[in-house]
Amino acid sequence: MLSMNYSNLNKLGKRQFFTVADIQDLFGIKLESAWVLCTRYTKKGVFTRLKKNLYVLNDNWENFSQKDFLKISNFLQVPSYISFMTALSLYEVTTQVQRDYFESASLKRSVKFEIKGVTFNFYKLKKKYYFDFTKNNDIFLASKEKAFIDSVYLYSFGKYKIDFSSLDLDRLDKNRIKKILDIYPQKTRRIIRKKCRI
Repeated sequence: MLSMNYSNLNKLGKRQFFTVADIQDLFGIKLESAWVLCTRYTKKGVFTRLKKNLYVLNDNWENFSQKDFLKISNFLQVPSYISFMTALSLYEVTTQVQRDYFESASLKRSVKFEIKGVTFNFYKLKKKYYFDFTKNNDIFLASKEKAFIDSVYLYSFGKYKIDFSSLDLDRLDKNRIKKILDIYPQKTRRIIRKKCRI
């Protein structure tokens, strides 16, 4: 079995995350041995397990930037895109700054990951509401208008909390909101039209 040594660990470089197959390739070992190594290094605190078959170097985790965590969000649940208050904060539409808390829209399921003091929260959306996001700097991110609509949509069904007083709705494109809004339920449309005065 491969023993712990830093020359092998350095092969992982600055990767945000890696899989067991990556360990197999980088260390030149069998897949079964790579699984054992990942389990062993996780127990020793060298690796942090994000989810099944997804790991980070613990030393890297301590120095990750917001951008790194946003990328990890996209990979924890595939497909997904950053939305809700996390996106609105990035766009400076809200004064609420969510530290160590990242929210995303997902097609598969609603789920929460809590990893070393950082929370990744995913809210499931129906396929017809899963759109209006782009990939920028390797991060899938909703438009600011879609992030607002996603938030109000869940809020209108009692599944999300919004501090409307923290929002600067003048930063949103009201015409874009109008174009998107037609497919949403009446209760969602009613709240948005009232808040945005459209």
